[in-house]
Amino acid sequence: MQAEPTAPGESPQTGDAPRKALRSSYASDLETLSHSMLGLSSLFDEMAAQGVSRETLLVGTGVQPAALDDPAARMSHQQKLVLFRNVLRLSREPGVGLRIGQRQRLSDFGVFGYALSTSATLGEAIAFGIRHVKLVGPVLEKSFRVEDRVAIFEGHDVIALGELLPLVSEFWFSSFHTLGGRILERPFPTSRLLLPYPAPAHAALYSDVFQCPVEFNAGVMQWHFNSALLGEPCPNANPITADMCAKFCERMLQSLGTDEPELVRTIRLACLNSVGGLPGVEQMAARLHVSPRTLHRRLVEAGTGYQEILDDVRRRLAEEFLRNTGLNIEEIAARTGFSDASNFRKAFRKWTGELPAEYRQRTSHWNE
Repeated sequence: MQAEPTAPGESPQTGDAPRKALRSSYASDLETLSHSMLGLSSLFDEMAAQGVSRETLLVGTGVQPAALDDPAARMSHQQKLVLFRNVLRLSREPGVGLRIGQRQRLSDFGVFGYALSTSATLGEAIAFGIRHVKLVGPVLEKSFRVEDRVAIFEGHDVIALGELLPLVSEFWFSSFHTLGGRILERPFPTSRLLLPYPAPAHAALYSDVFQCPVEFNAGVMQWHFNSALLGEPCPNANPITADMCAKFCERMLQSLGTDEPELVRTIRLACLNSVGGLPGVEQMAARLHVSPRTLHRRLVEAGTGYQEILDDVRRRLAEEFLRNTGLNIEEIAARTGFSDASNFRKAFRKWTGELPAEYRQRTSHWNE
């Protein structure tokens, strides 16, 4: 079980029973399509720089290259393991996992990354990340705790990674280190790194990346930093934006565990995690690798329609923007997929019986 960050001096909320339970759930879930494509852009960018194409890197995974740009696409633990094996086999660079992690960008994680960067403090960003880690789909089980003023991320090899363990460790800890620096907008000060495998030939690269003592054959997999950093304010903190992003991510998680048909949940998730506007039915059909006609038929069988799903997502987003932000009507119209404010006003009145300004006046302290 991933424990939430604790304040300096507090006892960590960890234990063997929760950890064993999570280990069991990982082991029984290897074939489930539960991993999104979030955070994998850096992997493909690094391998592209080495001359390895997406198609070559995906051989044997069963994942199509088009899925990498699809917010609705999912892959299993097993497919991700095959992907890492391909990286290990094809890379010409030592420490490729470290290189991949150093390429990470918050924008590659969609609304999840935006929520991290707008959190009030680093501690809140870490707590959010742990609560919603399922959206990213980690290969390693991880826990977090504070001991004697030391914050500790710990990894557990729950699915016998074998020869992949060094690569996966490099990828995840380097990604954490890089994203922490992106959130704080300065190099992240690591104090210690402990790894369970022998020092590789490129061991010096670890010290170059993490700028701290690195201990191999340590018997544990841990990344340490000063817990005082948990209280450090994030330069891009915005409580309104962070709250909205949190609500979006909560909805995404909830959509994975409801009785709603899988196709409908997939479409909602894709809309909520979409960048650059909500997808139309043709775009969605292409992302799902079906024809618009087939998508329409399947939605009719599920008792709904694409426009109905899209309108529900638009309405919910619009209501949150009106209640919780100072965005003007034109900006909200654009962010909910309308070509102009007039069409947005008409649609909102049809959905709610109120004009956007009336809804905002009734539910929010913001003025239009």
